[in-house]
Amino acid sequence: MSRTPQKMMHATQTSNLADLLERILDKGIVIAGDIKIKLVDIELLTIQIRLLIASVDKAKEMGLDFWMRNPDFSSRAEPGQSREIDELRQRIAVLEGEKPSPRRRAVPAAAHL
Repeated sequence: MSRTPQKMMHATQTSNLADLLERILDKGIVIAGDIKIKLVDIELLTIQIRLLIASVDKAKEMGLDFWMRNPDFSSRAEPGQSREIDELRQRIAVLEGEKPSPRRRAVPAAAHL
């Protein structure tokens, strides 16, 4: 029995990390997973993880541009949204019987001592 020597095949295109990252950001990638903790067939905890990695342009194309409308992330966000949140906080304070304030802030626990 004679064996014929096998030739090693090489890839004609090389892909480095930058090319891979560019492809992922251009097309986007979704990573999804579920973690469930059970004890004696009783589900105690379920964690659902959804992660989207994409470029800003691709995210805008998909309709994901929350950072443009949120005043915490952008100075160009609509100021009315922040005003609306403040008004809702005041209404909640009135309903709960508290004195409404222009902007409620959390007081650190050490300040109560």
